[in-house]
Amino acid sequence: QVQLVESGGGLVQAGGSLRLSCAVSGRTFRFDFYDMEWYRQPPGKQRELVASISRYSTTNYADSVKGRFTISRDDARNMVYLQMNSLKPEDTAVYYCRAGYSDYWGQGTQVTVSS
Repeated sequence: QVQLVESGGGLVQAGGSLRLSCAVSGRTFRFDFYDMEWYRQPPGKQRELVASISRYSTTNYADSVKGRFTISRDDARNMVYLQMNSLKPEDTAVYYCRAGYSDYWGQGTQVTVSS
């Protein structure tokens, strides 16, 4: 009953920027009650937590992206965003949106950073 759809991925040169979006829907889903998270999975590697934002807008970031990425949410639109600046080739991965403490995942969006 809950659907998460990521968008905004693409190909970008090192040093460039992208903004990822995650749209959440579900007839009984209370978006404003959930922490929201962005994960990523580089090719051949484990999925890792990139950033999280609580229902109170408290944010946390992986050390590898701190200072470059910003997570935000819009509860009125059931949206969560990940602004990615100063991208590096090692940021290349499929990026996933997840509702905290749940099995609600999106399909992912590919981000490729060229050198």
